[in-house]
Amino acid sequence: MMLDRRLLLVSGKGGVGKSAVTAALAIVAARHGRRVLAVAMTEALGLASHLGIEALSAEPVQIHPGLFGSVVDRANALDQYLKLQVRAARSLPTTQLSKALNVLVDTAPGVREIVTMGKPIFEVWEENWDLVVVDAPPLGQLQSYLTAPQTITGLIPTGAVREQAARLQATLGDPEVSGLVLVTTAEELPIVETRQAIAQIDKERQILIAGVLANRVFDPLETPRATIEQLDPSEARDAGLLHSDLIEQQREWLDAVPDDPRLPYLFDMRTPAEVAERLADECERLL
Repeated sequence: MMLDRRLLLVSGKGGVGKSAVTAALAIVAARHGRRVLAVAMTEALGLASHLGIEALSAEPVQIHPGLFGSVVDRANALDQYLKLQVRAARSLPTTQLSKALNVLVDTAPGVREIVTMGKPIFEVWEENWDLVVVDAPPLGQLQSYLTAPQTITGLIPTGAVREQAARLQATLGDPEVSGLVLVTTAEELPIVETRQAIAQIDKERQILIAGVLANRVFDPLETPRATIEQLDPSEARDAGLLHSDLIEQQREWLDAVPDDPRLPYLFDMRTPAEVAERLADECERLL
């Protein structure tokens, strides 16, 4: 099952609802008694709004019983890395050093990505959570984060940094620990990008694809199209025909990706938090 892991990365083309799905998966796991951390890796506003709070911080904040949320703060993560991973003394004032190293983080190949990716993986290592669900970067940026540990191990021959990069790589590649959830909508560009991502990830094998969730899928009409066509001209008839056409278009695009759970188009939802709760209901039913 998709949620039978300790780390889930959720990604997709921008605008397909990956933050909503991230929040929904975290909610489902918390409903089932698991202690869950939902993490925004690069942008916090979307996940925060779908969790029903104004903002996320580097320190986990409780959202619901068993459900916590946070955002990766790169300076904070680097400071924590210096103290915990490079065995710098906890009392050592590393904040200024961390700020200075941000120049390196922003310019050296793979360093920014490995610091950002390392934070949620470190949360898994600490074993404070049953599940860490990550609102990961969109597909256009995702590969650079997945390849960052391999980039670092290729650049640094020995030492603690290389050892940690290798451990990050091993954690991502362990199918019993980590999985990637791809979110798409039944439209041309999202489907094309999702198929390209599947091919690349299957080739590189940095992480197992745990599922492909199609979001905003129209429910089929109970009335056959032929019956709708026989109605007198009206707005209802036009709406019915348009809905039938959209369903057919979506069906053609969905045939191009794995037949994993389809999440409905939510016409009546008003807030991001309501959307996430409703998607959680659907995920709980389908997964």
